[in-house]
Amino acid sequence: MNVAFLIKQKEYEKVVFTLRRHPITFIPILSLFLLLMAVPVALYFLIISMYPNLVDGQVFYPLAVLLASVYYLSIYLFFYAMFVDYYLDLWIVTNDRIIDIEQNGLFSRTISELDLFRIQDVTTEVHGFFSTLFRYGDLHVKTASANINIVFRNIPNPNKIREALIEMADIDRRFHYNE
Repeated sequence: MNVAFLIKQKEYEKVVFTLRRHPITFIPILSLFLLLMAVPVALYFLIISMYPNLVDGQVFYPLAVLLASVYYLSIYLFFYAMFVDYYLDLWIVTNDRIIDIEQNGLFSRTISELDLFRIQDVTTEVHGFFSTLFRYGDLHVKTASANINIVFRNIPNPNKIREALIEMADIDRRFHYNE
């Protein structure tokens, strides 16, 4: 993935990790979408079986089409907003810093940056059966500052990333404090 359009890299900087949420975490949203898409079809067949003459009416059918169209457009909009939030949440780890890009809704984005040598603590959290089975979880990066703490949500292999971050932070700390 080319991240040059998202961040301005320094000449010595290399991208080590580009992380997104684990794809398995989007399955509940996709399942809900498919279930909600099936509701009007099931409702249509239920009405046909209970009141067969109601569908033939001149008022009911256009009204039902209009309501179903509004319903489907609303479901598509909901799904699109959830997909944008899922897909555009991105964490970029370079050999010098961490860039946290959080999408909040359709038109709001927050970008945070943290130098590796400022890292004080890196913690992983893996909760639940599916998180353990599919090896995904949260990774918390803490600094001495109270206002910059980055959370990588539902990333794959958080322990591997934690170990790599600790190692890269030690290397970067030696570089910055020995200058």
